[in-house]
Amino acid sequence: MSTENEGTAVPPAPSAPPVPVDAPAASTPQASEAGAPTTPIPPVPPHASGGAQGPELVHAGPTRAYASAEGGAQQGASGAPQHPGPGPESAWPPPQAPGTPLYADGGAGGAAGAGGSWGSGYQQPAPKPKNGRGGLVAAVLVAALVAGGVGGGLGYTLAKDNDNGSSTTLSASDSGGSVKRAAGTVAGVAQKALPSTVTIEAESTSGEGGTGTGFVFDTQGHIVTNNHVVADAVDGGKLTATFPNGKKYDAEVVGHAQGYDVAVIKLKNAPSDLQPLTLGNSDQVAVGDSTIAIGAPFGLSNTVTTGIISAKDRPVASSDGSGSNASYMSALQTDASINPGNSGGPLLDAQGNVIGINSAIQSTSGGGLGGTSQSGSIGLGFAIPINQAKYVAQQLIKTGKPVYAKIGASVSLEDSTGGAKITTEGAGGSDPVEAGGPAAKAGLKPGDVITKLDDHVIDSGPTLIGEIWTHKPGDKVKITYERGGQTHTVDLTLGARTGDS
Repeated sequence: MSTENEGTAVPPAPSAPPVPVDAPAASTPQASEAGAPTTPIPPVPPHASGGAQGPELVHAGPTRAYASAEGGAQQGASGAPQHPGPGPESAWPPPQAPGTPLYADGGAGGAAGAGGSWGSGYQQPAPKPKNGRGGLVAAVLVAALVAGGVGGGLGYTLAKDNDNGSSTTLSASDSGGSVKRAAGTVAGVAQKALPSTVTIEAESTSGEGGTGTGFVFDTQGHIVTNNHVVADAVDGGKLTATFPNGKKYDAEVVGHAQGYDVAVIKLKNAPSDLQPLTLGNSDQVAVGDSTIAIGAPFGLSNTVTTGIISAKDRPVASSDGSGSNASYMSALQTDASINPGNSGGPLLDAQGNVIGINSAIQSTSGGGLGGTSQSGSIGLGFAIPINQAKYVAQQLIKTGKPVYAKIGASVSLEDSTGGAKITTEGAGGSDPVEAGGPAAKAGLKPGDVITKLDDHVIDSGPTLIGEIWTHKPGDKVKITYERGGQTHTVDLTLGARTGDS
């Protein structure tokens, strides 16, 4: 499936979703401080050879606002492996082949968009003909004038016919009374949350960029969004954030986590009246709960959509707009409409608490309206649980670098439903089980197939990585694995890896 971020196509989701489990937000795998990462960030797994390919996951990332001089916005390429192989390396995987799922932002880090992978980029459409939007507005205005003229003429005629000197003309009240919107209504939630959301525009030094969304995290001016939303502006690019009231601020990237697909930016000369959005508890979210998404789909800032939580703990793998860096999440699934440009925006509950960060959508491969390469919402959107995103954001604000939990073993990224298999060879020829690492201390060996982490069913390598990243380093987990036809269970303390490289 694909997410709405700009990037490469995301591998199809497992045939059966793993059992939900409450845990902190996950982050991008990094090489451990002492060596190769326990669960190195692998390239997005490809569809199983010979199998039918499912819909792609595209990042709901920024809507591409700038086209490259070479010929347009860059589109994500498929990054799923074409055959089973060794686990991911300690470093980010090389660019993936066309077809990898993209981010839901539809651009270099925007809101959810359709595509082949989490965060697939959104290609800036060619200029619209004069009879496009302008034509629509004109038509609406003309219709309004005609209707007004007819209504006015009819009213005058009736009044004239009835005015015989003795009749009394009654007029309708000028006001229908004040409209009260309770805090628990969608209108009430939107009214309170919109002033604390921003539309982010990121532009690289080469002029490429896109539009995504973010929300106020604290009164110091920190804004939380997706990594793929700001990726273009990380190395010397330009970054701005615009509030619904029209006030625009320059901003800078404080820290970004490619594996978690979370980033924090800070407003320059931030106003003193910022109102951070209240963070909820994503572990307590239930299927069927109401959801409200805010973002800038296809550049339409301050758009509000509604839906429900469709599922929890969905294993989602994707890559950023460059198609080279993989991210994994155990996502909240919602049917609230999410499109390119929604990436990084808040997913709220019925009380207005942030329960997730809109990041990706699943899309069909046929393209969107008008023949564009990226489709719109089909009711399958994915958000990073806020419990995980909060932990990552706090780490980024504190040190500027993400910290990832790890088990110290390389696992296959091959599509499967039988579990996560520890490979016989690690990344770059390294040991598949890190010497002295958590997995080694727990007695795990190459060839073992991990089928559960605590009570959460593990059906593939990407699912295991996403689930591990919902935990923090130092957390104790129970690993269930199979070896030689026998099932074993062992306790394991997760290790830590700092940074994305």
